[in-house]
Amino acid sequence: MSATQAPPAPGRSGRAGRLRRHRGALLIAVALVAAVGVVLWTSGEERTHARLDPANPDADGARAVARVLEDQGVDLSVARGAAELERTEAGAGTTVVVTSTQSLGRSTLDRLLDHAGSARLVLVDPGVAVTDELGLGAGGSTDPLGSGREADCDDPLFDGLTIEADSGLSYPGSGCFGDGDGRALLVAHDDVLLFGAGDALANDQVLRADNAAVALRLLGQDQRLVWYVPAVEDLVAQDEVSLGSLVPDWIAPAIWLLALTVLGLVLWRGRRLGPLATEPMPVVVKAIETTLSRGRLYRRAGDREHAAQALRRAARDRAAERLRLGASTDPRTLVRDVARHVGRTEAEVDALIGPHAPAPATDTALIALATRLAELDREVRRT
Repeated sequence: MSATQAPPAPGRSGRAGRLRRHRGALLIAVALVAAVGVVLWTSGEERTHARLDPANPDADGARAVARVLEDQGVDLSVARGAAELERTEAGAGTTVVVTSTQSLGRSTLDRLLDHAGSARLVLVDPGVAVTDELGLGAGGSTDPLGSGREADCDDPLFDGLTIEADSGLSYPGSGCFGDGDGRALLVAHDDVLLFGAGDALANDQVLRADNAAVALRLLGQDQRLVWYVPAVEDLVAQDEVSLGSLVPDWIAPAIWLLALTVLGLVLWRGRRLGPLATEPMPVVVKAIETTLSRGRLYRRAGDREHAAQALRRAARDRAAERLRLGASTDPRTLVRDVARHVGRTEAEVDALIGPHAPAPATDTALIALATRLAELDREVRRT
């Protein structure tokens, strides 16, 4: 070592070595602290899962549009429910946009129109119930927008812009983004703007074509924007809403999936009908085959009571025929005449062929009953 070089300080080199040895653990700790900070920073934000809700960060939400409007200096207020809307000031210099219009009823729509007053009112994807209340007379017709739709209108606000989305609703009347058949995606009706391309405002589609520019020009014209999200709880008994507004969005796909599954199961398990088989008629079946088949069925089912009743019924019929008493003879009269004819007691004969005689409990008892009935039949024939 040179005389001009000083030896390294032992404390500093020790700290450096410890840092190198524990560098991986320190990086993991810093990452955990950063993750916890992000969670704490975002946990205070309001999150929903309703379609086109400004607090919904999912693919079908509209948080991206809401954030960009706020960054452009628009004073954004979110009103959830009719009561909160009435507490929010709206008038000249204010735009009121309404999503979840399927939850609007007659009473909530009237309250909205009264409260909006001179404000600029935009209804996103209104259905038949809303358009009927507005006097438009017809709801929007489904319109595919996958290939894009140009504005093609006199409004310089949207001149040269193109909307592209999965689907939309076109309303009757002249407006922007028309389909050439007298319907358009953006129609003005009685100071109310009907906008049928709600998918263009969604987080996953706002960057397609000129959707972002259309959203900003549609909702950012005034310094103040009230985003109204109707609530089903605000409806009264006389309001009429569609069934689709009261069920979750996944119900319709689930029903279609269930129907396709049932159809596939039917096609898989269903038996195809083959050619018809010809057989000469009438078919002759020997009596012994029928008897043996019925006997096997009784034995397989273990129904000794039914078998005993059949044996006793046949014995009564043969005895009545032999004694010429007729088929409609009362069983008690038949038992009395058979007992007198063969010289047995009525109780003994009744235990054999009586209709209320107990059923055999075992197969051995059933065979014994058949043997005794055969003996009685022989006695009746001999005498």
